[in-house]
Amino acid sequence: MKILVVHGPNLNMLGSRQVAVYGDKTLNEIDSLLQKRARELGVELETLQSNHEGALVDFIQEKSPEAAGIIINPGALTHYGLSLRDALADTSLPVIEVHLSNIHAREEFRQQSVIAPIARGQISGLGWRGYIAALEIIATPEA
Repeated sequence: MKILVVHGPNLNMLGSRQVAVYGDKTLNEIDSLLQKRARELGVELETLQSNHEGALVDFIQEKSPEAAGIIINPGALTHYGLSLRDALADTSLPVIEVHLSNIHAREEFRQQSVIAPIARGQISGLGWRGYIAALEIIATPEA
């Protein structure tokens, strides 16, 4: 089983960007923790971070035929990334939307997600652990 992990704009700055909001782990550290848990679960991960919506769309379109699910932190694209939303919806794969901070407790514009309506679920406010929860949910077949 292969799961795609998609990181949107500015997530490459984790560890130094607003540590009080996003935590002190770098994106490489989060990806390493995900890879470790994926090995324990017997699944393969393929990850991409980009600050460009088109690159994220291209990755999803290219890699989704071999994938069983998608974990995505769309970053700011959460609120307006309609081409990203369409690419995710077109895959018909289970999608888990992850946010390090609790977007529902932040500024009003951050509380709206164009991704949530097409996602299986949204994990918000659990920091890097939200990625692990999303991985476990997608990797565990429903009974």
